[in-house]
Amino acid sequence: KVVTIAKSKKFRDNHGKVLLEGHRLIKDALEAGAVPQTLFFSTVGHLKLLPEAEIKRASLVKVKFEDIKTWSDLVTPQGLLGIFSKPDPAKMSYPAAQLTNSLPLLLICDNIRDPGNLGTILRSAAGAGCEKVLLTKGCVDPWEPKVLRAGMGAHFRVPIIANLDWESVPTNLPAGIQVCVADNNDPDAPAGTTSVPRGAGSAPDSPKAPVKPSPKAAPEHEDEEGAAGIPELAAQHYYEDWAQTPVAVVIGGETHGLSPAALRLAASTGGRRLVIPVVPGVDSLNSAIAAGIVLFEGKRQLLWRHKQEDDRQKLPVPS
Repeated sequence: KVVTIAKSKKFRDNHGKVLLEGHRLIKDALEAGAVPQTLFFSTVGHLKLLPEAEIKRASLVKVKFEDIKTWSDLVTPQGLLGIFSKPDPAKMSYPAAQLTNSLPLLLICDNIRDPGNLGTILRSAAGAGCEKVLLTKGCVDPWEPKVLRAGMGAHFRVPIIANLDWESVPTNLPAGIQVCVADNNDPDAPAGTTSVPRGAGSAPDSPKAPVKPSPKAAPEHEDEEGAAGIPELAAQHYYEDWAQTPVAVVIGGETHGLSPAALRLAASTGGRRLVIPVVPGVDSLNSAIAAGIVLFEGKRQLLWRHKQEDDRQKLPVPS
């Protein structure tokens, strides 16, 4: 009964606990400093794969493997589940290799509602070396089991700040940051071939830059925002120079795209639309694919800029 209830968002929100399953996820959580409450295991051998000092803090409950199979969401259950206190990013000890390779690159998820997509996006953010991931209200709960499975341990490699309203997003960003938004409307495309963007971006716009988003970007916000409240943003291809230090990228959900609040935040920081050009007639890119493309291009640009700065510092000073 406890395990079944622990799968619900209501339990996670009311009790501040999350359910983790499998050796790798639980091991990653323990090594990152997540606090275990109860570990359910089918054989003692499962516990031997975990850090001994950490599991002593938890209640250990031996159960039948058949029970774990009943509770499990995995195709092949491993015989190990754990209930943990919901991790606090401020108290986590992220892996040294992750911290060493962290970049001044942040990700903001806007209405990402598909669990598999969000988990994959978090995995890409960890792989690219993102400093932090912000999730606005409207995103799926990052601690849902499907998101955890798709994240493959990313939850314990990069700080995730969830359930933010747009008014509080700037307080979670570094000073002087530029915010860009991913888009899939190509400003260079011939007239009439521009598709309605979802997944990678936002509302329909003119095929010429600067572009003006339409309120169709997020129909659920029309009454609140109005078309007049949506700013213009210049567009450029994602592979052109945009990754200043520090920089954040907003990825919109596939159904509604970017919210007007995301566009206003980008405009207030001098940000741009980052266009991923696709073949005419292709509706849009999956939001997780779009995130991977833009984040790793941002990483490439930031590392290149860092290398150029290092090279300049090594140049001999003329007498």
